[in-house]
Amino acid sequence: MPPQDLPSRPRRLRRTETIRALVRETTLAPRQLVLPLFLIEGEGNAESVDAMPGCARLSIDLAIHQAEHAIELGVHSFALFPAVAREKKSPDGREGLREDNLLCRAVIAMRRALPEACLITDIALDPYSSLGHDGIVSPDGRVLNDETVELLTHMAQLHAQVGADFVAPSDMMDGRVGAIRRGLDGAGFAETGIISYAAKYASAFYGPFREALDSAPIDAPNVPRHKKTYQMDPANAREALREAALDEAEGADILLVKPGLPCLDIISRLRERTTLPIAAYQVSGEYAMIRSAAELGRLDETAALVESLTALARAGADVIFSYYAMEYAGWYRLEVTK
Repeated sequence: MPPQDLPSRPRRLRRTETIRALVRETTLAPRQLVLPLFLIEGEGNAESVDAMPGCARLSIDLAIHQAEHAIELGVHSFALFPAVAREKKSPDGREGLREDNLLCRAVIAMRRALPEACLITDIALDPYSSLGHDGIVSPDGRVLNDETVELLTHMAQLHAQVGADFVAPSDMMDGRVGAIRRGLDGAGFAETGIISYAAKYASAFYGPFREALDSAPIDAPNVPRHKKTYQMDPANAREALREAALDEAEGADILLVKPGLPCLDIISRLRERTTLPIAAYQVSGEYAMIRSAAELGRLDETAALVESLTALARAGADVIFSYYAMEYAGWYRLEVTK
């Protein structure tokens, strides 16, 4: 058959791997990844997370060891999440404001052992709350906004004091970014950055994370069974733009979208509207789906994780939080040394 008279043949740019690499539009390097770490008390202590095969809660010394390995692979940034013992939890989450709590000790130890690492701390009450909510719950079952913001501001100051590079308010209370920025500046921590969970949806993909930290809302009278009064409705897009604009105006340094793949459209729309860096969180449910499907032989795990992370970067994410950060970095090292 004679060739068709086509003025343009896009397949010419796909003919070989060298050509495909030459014109590749999106490149994601390990330095753009953030590895979340789950922390527990003890020494030499590791507890597997059943809902997240391959992930574990680690004592501070083991977390440092894993971070050292990640740095060798090119991942230099870490988001720290404490798994707090139930006996230390309370309705107002006051453990989160104690100067020698698990998270503060972890930041101090990691800053000493890994001075080049970027340490990001979670600002919310749910790891410390016996009720499992990101804020203070009133006797009549309302999550209180302004009272919660006051506690979160003190928490952010504490994390800055022990050496956090960024505080990351994940609570979705109104006005918390501005309050935290004023609190940090007023306490002499003007250089501590804020990664705002600007668009955090009330997603079904958070389940494994809540199991890892035992942070799901409890079943009790006058305790909301969900977080929909402060986390966003997954059906809304314009609201995400509004939330992000408010956080940017209040002083956020980086805007984060969560979850990741279900929100590619939100990432893309934000990229068109802001000059701030945009972060995306490939959440626990996304990780668990890929891992579980791979274990069943339904897909190639490495190919799936690379494709999913690349999609987040293609949509406009400059920074990606992922439990697959080290696996991706290992794949990337092999690719660049071919």
